Amino acid sequence: MKKVFTFTLLLILTTCSFAQLADSIKVQYIKDWTRAKAYTKEYLETMPKEKFQFRAQDSIRTFAQQMIHLAQGNVGLISNGTGAKRLAWGARNLENADGAQSADSVMYFVMASYDYAIESITNMDVNKLWERFGRGNFSETRFAWLNKAFEHQTHHRGQATIYIRLVGIKPPNEKLF
Repeated sequence: MKKVFTFTLLLILTTCSFAQLADSIKVQYIKDWTRAKAYTKEYLETMPKEKFQFRAQDSIRTFAQQMIHLAQGNVGLISNGTGAKRLAWGARNLENADGAQSADSVMYFVMASYDYAIESITNMDVNKLWERFGRGNFSETRFAWLNKAFEHQTHHRGQATIYIRLVGIKPPNEKLF
């Protein structure tokens, strides 16, 4: 009887610890995505509107395409991580769509993608963080998809730093916290 009680108590404590950990992860994700949204908005506001079609080299994306790619990555990867339904425009390839290339359109899509990320994470069931989800050739935990989403947007915002510097402007200062 003592062993059953000890095992049951240990199971309850472990379950509570995992639940607290998952809630803590969710709170941190929301904090980080909120910070990333503000940081990315600064990037969009720093690049002059007339320079959104700037391309550092012929073979790479324009600044606008880079930021649209970031936005669509946010929607797709966050959907994989949270299970939230994708935004209607999230499945279209907007990188080459004429109507998506203006500074105002880019700002709309990028900010909407961050709002989507924050809302989806806020509403997600944290008990599903360790659930596996497959998309294409990849099958990862929802936790891994969320980490990849944050990594992806950070990577593409970092690439945008070069675009801003090449047009002779100092990019926004880093925001770690």
